[in-house]
Amino acid sequence: MRVLVIEDDQETAAFLKRALKESGHMAEHAADGEAGLEFARANAYDVLIVDRMLPKLDGLDVIKALRTDEIHTPALILSALGEVDDRVKGLRAGGDDYLTKPYAFSELLARIEVLARRTSPEEGSTRLSVGDLVLDRLSHKVTRAGEAILLQPREFRLLEYLMKHAGQVVTRTMLLENVWDYHFDPQTNVIDVHISRLRSKIDKNFEQPLLHTVRGAGYTIRDSAH
Repeated sequence: MRVLVIEDDQETAAFLKRALKESGHMAEHAADGEAGLEFARANAYDVLIVDRMLPKLDGLDVIKALRTDEIHTPALILSALGEVDDRVKGLRAGGDDYLTKPYAFSELLARIEVLARRTSPEEGSTRLSVGDLVLDRLSHKVTRAGEAILLQPREFRLLEYLMKHAGQVVTRTMLLENVWDYHFDPQTNVIDVHISRLRSKIDKNFEQPLLHTVRGAGYTIRDSAH
């Protein structure tokens, strides 16, 4: 699970990053609301941990901006404000859960794991679409403009992951961990080979390319026509 911690207290942020890593998860940190919003817009995360009172941009405003952008990454709000009205305000702003400080890390971990499971590929809609490209997770069929595209199992998983995070930059490390299910040298060319094969199948015979390389960052799939 990849987590973005948006927290201005450096000690708290360092603790959360360390504890999440020890629990087997990846964690990144943004020290203010503006940086957190930028990170969440540019990258694919499984869960956001958002402190409510942040410099530059309030935590609730961060979540509101993401929901306006149609970015629905689950968000757990952390706050010293624990009254019912405070919790209701946080949930109505687009937060998915609300945890009052002080808290036990074990409870925070359990809550974000629940949020991540709610949005896992096995849940929700069985169809993903980007432009005229459609992937059906149940039948394992892929079509573009109604034309069937045959993919190998690994190519299907790669495309599924990219489409799940459509419009966001997906790094090589994220692909290695989520598509190949293990860690090895991120400099290996296995991803380049599979991306090249996938691109030749979904883009080669179509005027509008969907799969893009973001130099120095990773890959993204998006409908550039919109």
